[in-house]
Amino acid sequence: MSPPRSEIRLTDPRALRGYAHPLRMALVGLLRREGPLTATQAAERLDESVPSCSYHLRQLAKYGLAERVEGSDARERPWRATALNTSWDDTSDDPALLAAVNELHSVILNHYFERARAHLAQRASEPADWRAVLGFGDALVHVTQAELAELTRRIEALFAEYDERLTDPSTRPEGSRPVGIIQLMVPTEPPADATAAGSTTADADSTARADPTDADSTAEAGR
Repeated sequence: MSPPRSEIRLTDPRALRGYAHPLRMALVGLLRREGPLTATQAAERLDESVPSCSYHLRQLAKYGLAERVEGSDARERPWRATALNTSWDDTSDDPALLAAVNELHSVILNHYFERARAHLAQRASEPADWRAVLGFGDALVHVTQAELAELTRRIEALFAEYDERLTDPSTRPEGSRPVGIIQLMVPTEPPADATAAGSTTADADSTARADPTDADSTAEAGR
């Protein structure tokens, strides 16, 4: 059996919407970490029903994100992820594609929040040395588009140094754990042309813009 390819790129709005489902994302992540797995095994690990996992695995196969592979017997063939990473085009101006990408991003963002809340709920049970390195943080940088692209490339290059451990458990050092590193790069203000276009409205509502309870204002004050 050949190994999964490094990346699958979604370019069809239907595929993007097909992927934009919490359980399907959880299944793909599980298959990447522990696969191949049968629908029954996936259901046990995710605390979901077997029929539900079986249905969503078939949907993932429809969009090229999962596939069946040979198992130890013929009763139930296991599933595996077709690739180690999923990417999509976020630069298109096509309205249908942009809407599908935004829908997918919304589901991913909600998933990040749920993971963070789950961590907070059990953080007290973490050993002190792990609490010292787990958690949240942020930074504000003033960069050009090209500089941000280079910064992203350098960050991804650091992550890539640990790629082998994703697929080969023998390379994982004793005491290692899977840790999700969530990457969010969001501006603290709209682009200049959008600001200029909305200047009349903004000037008329200067009190609202200066309100210190605004999320961006609070974030700036805390840096």
